[in-house]
Amino acid sequence: MRLLILGGTTEASTLARRLAGDDRFSPTLSLAGRTLSPAAQPVPCRIGGFGGADGMARWMRGEGIEVLVDATHAFSTRISENAVAAAKAAGVPLLSLVRPAWARGAGDLWIDADSLGDAALALGEMPRRVLLTIGRQEVAAFKAEPQHRYLIRSIEPPEPGDLPPDTKILLQRGPFSQDDEVALFRREGVETIVSKNAGGTATAAKLAAARTLGLPVVMIARPDKPAGYLVETVDAAADWLEAKISGHLAAPSERGV
Repeated sequence: MRLLILGGTTEASTLARRLAGDDRFSPTLSLAGRTLSPAAQPVPCRIGGFGGADGMARWMRGEGIEVLVDATHAFSTRISENAVAAAKAAGVPLLSLVRPAWARGAGDLWIDADSLGDAALALGEMPRRVLLTIGRQEVAAFKAEPQHRYLIRSIEPPEPGDLPPDTKILLQRGPFSQDDEVALFRREGVETIVSKNAGGTATAAKLAAARTLGLPVVMIARPDKPAGYLVETVDAAADWLEAKISGHLAAPSERGV
């Protein structure tokens, strides 16, 4: 079975590794190219966009793709919209692997925000030391609140023109441990964390560390993400693909397709 996996997440890479040793599957992992030095993958990769939904559908038809797997980030709504449309145009099923969101727990001091702009405003007028863990591409929203001192953690550096005036860049790739996060927050004098509600385990330690230190977390809510047959784990995705290739797949409810 020829598969196209839209990746960029831990789950996409884990699924690719799981399928790589199974001769029944022939997966291709597609990465958007936002990370300049992506981690090595065990399956063939393509880098860059498709040119919208029509381009993705053409590519899938040309490559004989039989199943499209959307394992992109929970905030990557545009590519998921294109995946829904492309799957329909190419006549292939769409499996959407979306990790569960983080849930507020006892001791969490979360401040809910609906957008990056809301998150910047939620920091308040009093200058604070703020850790931004939102990736490198959307830090410009915080230029509107220049009174704060920002520590921006990302895999690769943001564009210089996007940076607030008082900024320190920390280039790191997860996963992180709770002890390391506590040490970082203390060393850098972090007072507030800003995070997207991405879910997963790779960066969840920052939430535990914030809880331990009594620090507030400005949590940006997920957008509504278009999806096909929806699963939440790599195991569930693998089970779905196993059932599909064996012809034993039931007809679950499907969103967006």
